[in-house]
Amino acid sequence: MILVALVLWLFVAYWTSTNDCKRNSAANPMKAIRYCEYGVANVKLQDVEKPVPNDDQVLVKVRASSLNAFDAGVTRDYWLVRLFFGLRKPRDTRLGQDVAGQVEAVGKNVTQFKPGDEVFGLCRGGLAEYTCTRERALAPKPPNVTFEQAASLPLAGLVALQGLREGKIQPGQKVLINGATGGVGTFAVQIAKSLGAEVTAVCSTRNVDLVRSIGADHVIDYTKEDFTKGDQKYDVIFDNVCNHSFAERSRVLTPKGICVLVGIGGAGVQEGQAIGRIVSNLLIARARSSFTNQKFPQYGIKTDKQDLITLGGLVETGKLKPVIERTYKLSEAAEAMRYLSEGHARGKIVITVD
Repeated sequence: MILVALVLWLFVAYWTSTNDCKRNSAANPMKAIRYCEYGVANVKLQDVEKPVPNDDQVLVKVRASSLNAFDAGVTRDYWLVRLFFGLRKPRDTRLGQDVAGQVEAVGKNVTQFKPGDEVFGLCRGGLAEYTCTRERALAPKPPNVTFEQAASLPLAGLVALQGLREGKIQPGQKVLINGATGGVGTFAVQIAKSLGAEVTAVCSTRNVDLVRSIGADHVIDYTKEDFTKGDQKYDVIFDNVCNHSFAERSRVLTPKGICVLVGIGGAGVQEGQAIGRIVSNLLIARARSSFTNQKFPQYGIKTDKQDLITLGGLVETGKLKPVIERTYKLSEAAEAMRYLSEGHARGKIVITVD
């Protein structure tokens, strides 16, 4: 019975999945990045209808946005992606989770922002001239933080901040960041340092100088050395790649160490690898955390205004410096997405909007 219901659901979902890409010309148009079909080649700049905020939303005139691994992931033509985001076509064609800009209009229930305020935060559809998002997903942009810097913070910054919080870092502890040079990794290195940790960063040869420049105390070049085969033990491992077995990671954790499971390996991971790592994280991590003193926590990102304010404050005081590798215009966002999909981006890729 369950199998029949699943097959029926898949059949209905396949034939009813659609998106808004064939609608008539927008009456109140704006420029936005959309993907009407799966595949990075289908990411394009289009004229779409300018959004209108509901009672609880804020309309933001976008000044900058940034790309995340999620954006590259949802455009992939993988069956697992189709299962979650639309079997025939993507249901939601918007891209961009991060936004920085100026408040254009507010819904009647919004109390903390007014038109003209400079803000940054999380959204759906940040790769556009305008976007709507919830009031609680935004924070005031500090005056001395640029729109580009602010746009790089929201999703990657929250992943790093909330993940390291799961690690319960104490001053003086030894912390290893595996995957230290992407958007999340560069933030994690600096936030761990701000918490008083002794930080070891794992990266490739070309990124050694980069991670040292943002404060890493020690660097392991994974092309020359495997950190799981060394003698050093770590109180916390922030695993942003998940490319080692649980036994290997356990070996270099202290007896009561914590390994925070963050990602599945970024934009370059193949579909089969992603599925295997997800299943492994869900099952083995829970079992090991239940029956050993070492912990392997997983966590979901929370939209937290106070955490956004914290991130903005760290940048404002100089404790956190966004690493922005490349900046593109909105009209060049498709090219930026292709570069991100190659899996070699360092720090953040920012999209500016005139």
